[in-house]
Amino acid sequence: MADVTVSRHLDVSRPTVASHLNPGRLVELEGTFDVASVTETDEGWRVEATAPGMTAAFDVRALDDGDGYEYEQVGDHGPFASMETRIELAAAPDGTEVTATSSVDLGLPLTVVTDRVAGWKRRGELRRALDQLAEDVE
Repeated sequence: MADVTVSRHLDVSRPTVASHLNPGRLVELEGTFDVASVTETDEGWRVEATAPGMTAAFDVRALDDGDGYEYEQVGDHGPFASMETRIELAAAPDGTEVTATSSVDLGLPLTVVTDRVAGWKRRGELRRALDQLAEDVE
């Protein structure tokens, strides 16, 4: 399993950043999937998404303190054998610090190599997500 973290300072308030996030938008921001549906569940939301030749489902939960979300890939479809991500918002001088932390596993042999590839791919998705979020809010 590979763990990756990406952070970005945004020059807008935490409430402004939070107003641009919702379960479907979290998945869209990464740039890999288009959201097909978002369904409310007992624990949060289920986001069904598609990409060329692939479908995936993600369970999304709001953090207890209201300052972000956690989501994980569920089921047998998707780019990873497992993926869990946490997006946290923290007030910072002159804006908001957004931190995305993710654990991924490709589920393939030679984990030393495949975990490195999974981490590289996931880091790219998280960077795209934070770049797109910055465009959305600034």
